[in-house]
Order: sequence, then structure tokens, then C-alpha cells
Amino acid sequence: MSIQDKPVAFTDPAAGLVLSTLLPSAQVPAELPRPRAGRVVALFVSLGAGLLIAVLVAAALGQLQVPLVEVIGSICARMGLGCGVPPAHPNGDAALWEVRFPRVALAVLVGAALSAAGALMQGVFGNPLADPGVVGVSAGAALGASTVIVLGFGAGNAWAIPAGAFVTGMLTALLVYSISRSGGRSEVITLILTGIAVNAFAGAVLAFLTFAATTNQREQIVFWQMGTLSGALWPQVAVIVPLSVLGLLCAFMLAPQLDLLALGDDAARHLGVNIERLRIGTIAVVSILTAVAVAFAGIVGFVGLVVPHVIRMIMGPGNRVLVPASALGGALLLVVADTFARTAIPYAELPLGMLTALVGGPFFFYLLRSARSRTGGWV
Repeated sequence: MSIQDKPVAFTDPAAGLVLSTLLPSAQVPAELPRPRAGRVVALFVSLGAGLLIAVLVAAALGQLQVPLVEVIGSICARMGLGCGVPPAHPNGDAALWEVRFPRVALAVLVGAALSAAGALMQGVFGNPLADPGVVGVSAGAALGASTVIVLGFGAGNAWAIPAGAFVTGMLTALLVYSISRSGGRSEVITLILTGIAVNAFAGAVLAFLTFAATTNQREQIVFWQMGTLSGALWPQVAVIVPLSVLGLLCAFMLAPQLDLLALGDDAARHLGVNIERLRIGTIAVVSILTAVAVAFAGIVGFVGLVVPHVIRMIMGPGNRVLVPASALGGALLLVVADTFARTAIPYAELPLGMLTALVGGPFFFYLLRSARSRTGGWV
């Protein structure tokens, strides 16, 4: 079916006018199905308030309980406001600012990065089931981290494993895109199939490294692959902040063009979108966001898949709302999940990636079933 035969939905009135002129037979709706401004504001206020509450509760909970009033008082004291009740326990401030707040900040950044990357992947592939792992970043990062562990470089250097994971994750994404590119262009289906093949190869090498590792190295590889935020420090947060913030800003700027890409390649080209440049830019941003998240948190599954899908079910497919809302939702989800992971069992910590996959898998299946029964197809 050609573009002339398809009814087209537009996210911009000017875009609809231009395309109706270029393609007279395209069916352009008189009004656009945009979410109401009140719903958008309510969504962002709810997500922002939920994230703030989750951060405060996460800081309060742990082996050393710090009441919420004292958490707020400690924050006020650090800000020089001179109000509030400081922690009564002599180690309360140290527990908050040396252990919990760095971990909470890392959870916020990692969750936002993974969810925004998932929303971008779903937008550029036009498929709500796509996730950041399609381009091989997670598998490549796991391969790099495992290589560093097996070679022994991570024994005396806390930065070796994150650095190895980030570099190999980015190189894997570049390799996937280079292999899938032909004749100066890359097709979505070729990119996906190339990503599947590279993921399979990386998984095989990873299995060999796990086999060749010592017992201690094998435990470290397995624990890193299951995802964790344990040992988070302010220097790590300082490294991830500029990369994740830059990636998120780029993601927000790409959102309007992804709305045009949803019309189809031909229609988007008529509207002035450089399809190849948009795909390269989107995959680069996804690679940066995913690589920096995986480098410091290990492999945390389902965050980049479930959160954008839930936001899309609530607000619709418009990327202008979907991408920033997914970032907030991902930050909220990961803070809650990490708090549960480290407090559910006394003196023990559940692997974060295992927890998100264990809960996210059945929940996502429920979402798909309910959406299909309601609409007769995928959302």
C-alpha cells in the first residue's frame, strides 16, 4: 500500500497542511488527537511529586532508620536554610550523604536514561515493543565489563569496569549500525536483525568468559549482569550527570521529528525530515544513554520497555509528551525498585535487574493482554 492509500494522523497542524498539499489524496484530519493540556500537566505533576516522595522515603529507609522529618532537616541544613530537625543519630548525616543520596541520585539518572532511551527506540522503529537492547549496547557493555573482570583490571581500580562497559557498549552500537548500513542508508529491519546477530555473538563470548573466569570473577560477572546500584558514590554520580543530562536534552529535541517519522519515511521526507540523519542521531543518543546507565548499574531489564509503553497507554503516542514523561517515570520506577531491593530482606540485597525483570515481565504481559482486549490489537 502506498502512502497515498493510507489515512495519516498528524501531530502538527502545519505538517498536516503541508502534506495535504504535497499528497492530495492523503486523509488529513480536521483536528489532531492531542492529549488535553490539563491531562499533560496532571501527569507531569503526579510523576514529579511521586519522584520527590520516593527519593525522600528511599533516603529514610535502611538499616539505620532516619525519620522523614530528619531527612528534610538534613537537606535544609546542607542548603544553608537553617530550618528543620537534623538527624538525631550521630551517624545519620553520614548515612544520608555518603551512602543513600548518591545511590538515590544514581537510581534517578539511570532510570531516566533507560526509559528515555526506550521511548526513542520505540519511536525510531515505530514499534512499542522495541527497547535499548536492540542495538546491542547492553550486550556489548556486559561483554566489556566481563572482559575487564576476567583480565583482572577491575581488581584495584573502581573505574575500570564502568569504563570498559561504556566503551564496548558504544563500540557495539557503532558496529551494529555500520554493518546494517548499505548504499548510504540503513533499513530498520536490517538494523534489528543485525542487532539480534551481534547480541547473540556477544552472548556467546560472554558465556566463554564466564566459563574461563575464576570462581570469584564468575560471581562478580553474574552479579554485575543482574544489575545493582550498591557502592554508588558521588564521583560516579558526577561522571554520569553530564552524559545523561546531555543525552536527555538531545532526546527531548528529537521528539518532534520522531512524531513526523511516525507518518512514514516518504511523508517525513516530504516534510523536510532527513531520515538517515534522524536515525543516526537517535541511535547515537540511545547508545550514550544506555551505555552510561549500564556502565554504572549493570543490566537492568524492562525499564526501557515497560515505562514508555505505560505512558503511551495513558497519554497516546506523541513523543513530545512521551519522552520526558518516560524519563520521569523511569526515574520513579527505579528509585522505588532499588529501595525495595535493599530493604526487602534484612542485611541482604536483591539484584536490581532481577527484580525489575521479575516484576516487569508479568506486569508487561498483563498490559499487552488488557490493551489487546480493549483495542483489538497492539497499542
